Amino acid sequence: MPAAETVTSRLAVWGDPIAHSKSPALHAAAYAVLGLDWEYGRRRVAAAEFSAHLDALDDSWRGLSLTMPLKEEAFRAATTRDAHAELTGAVNTLLLGARRAGFNTDVGGIVDALGERGVHGIGAVRILGAGATAASALVAAVELGADRAEIRARNPERATSLRAIAGRLGVACRVTDFTEAANAVDLTIATLPSGTVLPDDIADRLAARGGVLFDAAYAPWPSALASSWGDRTVVSGLGMLLHQAVRQIRIFANGDPAAPLPDEAAVVAAMRRALDEPA
Repeated sequence: MPAAETVTSRLAVWGDPIAHSKSPALHAAAYAVLGLDWEYGRRRVAAAEFSAHLDALDDSWRGLSLTMPLKEEAFRAATTRDAHAELTGAVNTLLLGARRAGFNTDVGGIVDALGERGVHGIGAVRILGAGATAASALVAAVELGADRAEIRARNPERATSLRAIAGRLGVACRVTDFTEAANAVDLTIATLPSGTVLPDDIADRLAARGGVLFDAAYAPWPSALASSWGDRTVVSGLGMLLHQAVRQIRIFANGDPAAPLPDEAAVVAAMRRALDEPA
């Protein structure tokens, strides 16, 4: 009987749901350019099952990408956390080994996606939604220069953690629902679930004084909100997906989300091509 093939490094994206994820295609494209013989799959894992699945991994596992609803679970499971994870209370990347190192690459992914579209030096931001992605959006907006933030949520009481983040960062923060009149802002970041459709009057009011729109959703595209933005600048969540994955791969390769990969331009180009392929 032939000897079993040794798997050098195994990785995967976990979440629920997960079948739609483009992460396996992104990572496979990057590893091919880098010449890394790594496996990257996907697994449907509910929040209540996360700890059991994590504890069952053997030494062949190098790391995990985490999507909803596992980012808070991964935060609690991490032995160490980077600054973005500590600020947001969310981990979307775990580097496994003797210690479980947790990172939040969503913040950098948003900054990079907006930066390549020329969005820098903003003053006021409006964030739609109050979940884990909204926390990353708030930190990203502050890194882009925002000193004023407006949070819109269907249930404003859910935004308590966002108020706390704004306070830690020294940012003026106002929380309201979707019905209030809209002040002018430089940037709107939508973190609403894919497929969300706001009433036309609310969407039009937000668009009229909303500046650039960054919509974290990317399927279906254009989103209903993006369609309401007219000829104003709109950035889809695919940019965030791409750039947060680049930072994840840096972590898996060398432990540092800021350390560029070898021939990173070629890696990113291959990942962009992968985004045009079916998930």
